Amino acid sequence: MRLKRSVARLVMLERVCRVATVGTRGAPHLVPVCHVVQDGKVYFASGTDGRKVRNILENPRVTVTVDLYSDDWSHLKGVMIQGTASVIERGPRFRRLRRLLYAKYPQYPDQAALDESDSVIVEVSPDHVFTWGLD
Repeated sequence: MRLKRSVARLVMLERVCRVATVGTRGAPHLVPVCHVVQDGKVYFASGTDGRKVRNILENPRVTVTVDLYSDDWSHLKGVMIQGTASVIERGPRFRRLRRLLYAKYPQYPDQAALDESDSVIVEVSPDHVFTWGLD
């Protein structure tokens, strides 16, 4: 499954999304990440030894959310993506996705450079997508 164009646009325009993972011990882990959308999938980077990566290696099921809050609740918008995550450790695909992250977040190269020796890129393939306020 791939994200519909309208959903992908909302997710891509937002600067931060939240990613929830659960390891084998069952403790939820929820963190904000900087992300990109490519070909209907969500991508974000992480250090190789981060909790979210360890959880994904134990249990690839993840949830990603993007939401736009408004005090006028008739304007609330959001997307929740439940899917399967995989880890991209190195190679041409890693470097291509890193370029997309660097293009969206120009501070990345100087402040959080993604090197194949200490970083991974996580790919989230959607299984279920729930939206609100996008009508």
